[in-house]
Amino acid sequence: MDEKLKHLEETVVKEVDDVAKTVEQTTVHFRKTILQRFPFLIIGLSTFGLVAVLYSFEQVISMIPILNSNPLYVFILGITALAATGTLYKKLQ
Repeated sequence: MDEKLKHLEETVVKEVDDVAKTVEQTTVHFRKTILQRFPFLIIGLSTFGLVAVLYSFEQVISMIPILNSNPLYVFILGITALAATGTLYKKLQ
């Protein structure tokens, strides 16, 4: 019984792996053609997303009275966040 289950498990894993490879090969071609056909659209949407996030951060900061009146605090928080993420990145590598 164990051998049948083990064989079934190996078969299922192999089939799932084959399907994943097929989907990956298909999507790679599709992604490349989308990027080649619409490079300015992709760049424009990416730029809009970045600007929207930065603008929303600015609006949130302006809603917090202590940060709105003291831009130095925002600067210090930003430097601290960069240092913390840099340290985390180094530790994870």
